[in-house]
Amino acid sequence: MNMTPQPFTPSADLARPSVADAVVGSDASPLFIRKPNPDDGWGIYELVKSCPPLDVNSAYAYLLLATQFRDTCAVATNEEGEIVGFVSGYVKSNAPDTYFLWQVAVGEKARGTGLARRLVEAVMTRPELADVHHMETTITPDNQASWGLFRRLADRWQAPLNSREYFSTDQLGGEHDPENLVRIGPFDTRRI
Repeated sequence: MNMTPQPFTPSADLARPSVADAVVGSDASPLFIRKPNPDDGWGIYELVKSCPPLDVNSAYAYLLLATQFRDTCAVATNEEGEIVGFVSGYVKSNAPDTYFLWQVAVGEKARGTGLARRLVEAVMTRPELADVHHMETTITPDNQASWGLFRRLADRWQAPLNSREYFSTDQLGGEHDPENLVRIGPFDTRRI
């Protein structure tokens, strides 16, 4: 097996448009969306901790997402390189036309900018996801921010949105709200 090493970009160089997939926000405070790298694991962990009601996973899990799943994840940084947004997900191995979105986090400094949608769409328009026509996630019934995001995505992509209970409170140990499986699609990633 021939392994080609991924180029390493120092953190200080990441807040540059030449490295970013997209530049969003205002001229006064631009945000740079890009694939994560090994230096981002801790910053992602700290961001998610600051975004209740998101479940916080281990720093190791975020480091794995930033390296092993970097093609299907994205971070947003400000000009100082601080991570202010993150989206994680993967293409399902048993359904290669479906992207499962795991988490979206937007820090307080970037809220109200449409960053969550821009992060998701930056990932969905990557060449690695050209064959994806459905998106799934799980959302608790009371997470209005996530429901709003997914309804807006379905409207923008002109695709149906369906949901059903997926994990019950009992399955989640009795101390977690149930999770609904939410599915958008089919959609055409070329029209995003």
